Amino acid sequence: MAKGLDIGTMNIICAEKDKNDIVFTQQRNAFMELDSNDLTKTMLDISKVLYIERKDGISLLGEDAFKFATIFEKEARRPMTHGIISPREKEAIPIMKLIVGEVLGQPKKQNEVLYISTPANPIDTDLNVLYHKKTMEMLTKGLKYDTHVIDEGLAVIYSELSDNNFTGIGISVGAGMTNVTLAYLATPLMSFSIARGGDWIDEQASKSTGMPKEHVTATKEKISKLSKEVKMGSVEGALTIYYDALITYVIKNLNRKLAEITPPNVAFPVAIAGGSAQPEGFFDLFEKRLREANLRVDLAKIKHVKDPLLSVARGCLIAARTQEEKGRQQYNQTQTPTQTQTKSTQKKKK
Repeated sequence: MAKGLDIGTMNIICAEKDKNDIVFTQQRNAFMELDSNDLTKTMLDISKVLYIERKDGISLLGEDAFKFATIFEKEARRPMTHGIISPREKEAIPIMKLIVGEVLGQPKKQNEVLYISTPANPIDTDLNVLYHKKTMEMLTKGLKYDTHVIDEGLAVIYSELSDNNFTGIGISVGAGMTNVTLAYLATPLMSFSIARGGDWIDEQASKSTGMPKEHVTATKEKISKLSKEVKMGSVEGALTIYYDALITYVIKNLNRKLAEITPPNVAFPVAIAGGSAQPEGFFDLFEKRLREANLRVDLAKIKHVKDPLLSVARGCLIAARTQEEKGRQQYNQTQTPTQTQTKSTQKKKK
């Protein structure tokens, strides 16, 4: 069975088909170091907390690392930053290998097709995504998967715009980056990323309010709705201000990149997804700013994605299942005897 894997700065999410349903498996892309003793390890085992042992202690992995960091008012360490492997974390790759392995599990058959999300090249920083892309590809191939890569923005189009023949603009607002793809009939005409996302919002809100970044992040994930009226000095108010600033920045760069291409003369629907697109009011604010922007292409509907956090993983799964079906058809064609071979066999039987 094919699988899709969204490798994000904040979350790693696997999508796979189970009969008529899509099943998602998720873990935080985070870890936290703790001192080790026998009692601590016993309690972690009883609580089924994901961790690994080190020479000088233990490292909590995934969702539990984030929870413990909030409890102890420490910052959970992240194997990825700005959408790619963090060069500051020496343990980034082995930690991610463990988390990815936990989320993916073992292939159910040989050369199981897997599509993984990767960021497009950023246009506002000199970050290079090639090392990250190749490392994640090799890591999942090492788990015995037939791995392919897909830009996050295109994965959103696969997930959300099938009714429009996979034509439109896909935007994934993640923690480390925001990815944008414009496609026509599933063919990308333009893909790029910018080095701002949910983490940038948290950092700016933290600086503005003086609250710890972890507290701001936890507050952001608890708020169900962006405030229409900004309460000055509050974390919620700062988050609303910087959400608006991020949306404006994304649209400005989108319009700049549109000036470099000649897209077909059609109205493009827009699908906006990603973990940072979850608060109520986000889509309305994004649509308002898009309509005000006078983009260089005509816009159709602005789709309100039902599960923005899961959209990229779902798009990766759709790409994987399409590849799997293509491979199955090619295999069947090689197994079908030609008309000449059939006639020859019939003559021999006579």
